[in-house]
Amino acid sequence: MSEQRIGSSFDDFLQEAGIRGDVERIAQKRVFAWRLEREMERQGLSKSEMARRMQTSRSQVDRLLDPTNDRVQLDTLVKAAHAIGCELKLDLLPA
Repeated sequence: MSEQRIGSSFDDFLQEAGIRGDVERIAQKRVFAWRLEREMERQGLSKSEMARRMQTSRSQVDRLLDPTNDRVQLDTLVKAAHAIGCELKLDLLPA
């Protein structure tokens, strides 16, 4: 027996509501912040040490790790990745 879908998908709902891009951007930032924080913990890095490595302020690191703050510049993401010995990878995917 095949499954039938009733109604639209969650992606369709977000698209129809005009918020899909915003929701995806926030989700991506939350994942980045979570992964960055886990890696900092794994390496035993404090926020102060992370700021030193990034040549920025501790408050900037706090904003970077804030999962609700999705207004982070690309160069800040790159600095954060390099500070923990990683590379930032961006990709274009079809919509």
